[in-house]
Amino acid sequence: MKKWIFIIAGVGLAIVLFFILRDDSLPIETNISEEVADFSYTTQDEDTLSNEDLEGQWWIADFVFTNCETVCLPMTYHMSILQDELDEKDIPMQFVSFSVDPEYDSPEVLKEYGELNDADFSNWSFLTGYDFQTIKELSIKSFRAFLKEPEYGDDQVTHDTRFFLVDPTGNIVKGYDGVEQDSIDEIIEDLQTLQDNDLLS
Repeated sequence: MKKWIFIIAGVGLAIVLFFILRDDSLPIETNISEEVADFSYTTQDEDTLSNEDLEGQWWIADFVFTNCETVCLPMTYHMSILQDELDEKDIPMQFVSFSVDPEYDSPEVLKEYGELNDADFSNWSFLTGYDFQTIKELSIKSFRAFLKEPEYGDDQVTHDTRFFLVDPTGNIVKGYDGVEQDSIDEIIEDLQTLQDNDLLS
């Protein structure tokens, strides 16, 4: 009996959270509702990019690092494909990749990484210039994205693999699986819906 009570309570909580996190003001299904905390970091070109610079624009964010041996490779590849496809469809978008290994990922290293992945830096920024604790706090508190420093003797950071869609007010509205290529179609479909409703500019 107690088992069923817990199951029912769990289902009820999931339903409540769904309605809390859903943004009925948007014509797409959403699954996150968090505001991005203020930030001002260094780009691959040694410029500065802040959340204020992104105000009034839609943007997609992810968390990667250049020495990653696993998930970052498909993530960055998929982001590059997405950038190309949105450009072809004339859908405006900014892309922001936060390094989770800022000690190693200097602007020069990030620029080389971006170039190797065919990134167009005109609307894709790779960010560094902070310590690990700073990016961990941004990742966990703003994006609700887990981030764990490497174990002793290892250099691999454990991090979230989602792409995050952020609205022009700096509110994160949806997360997508950045490792699965099928997510690209889902993102494009959502953005086309937003564009059709005059919500992209």
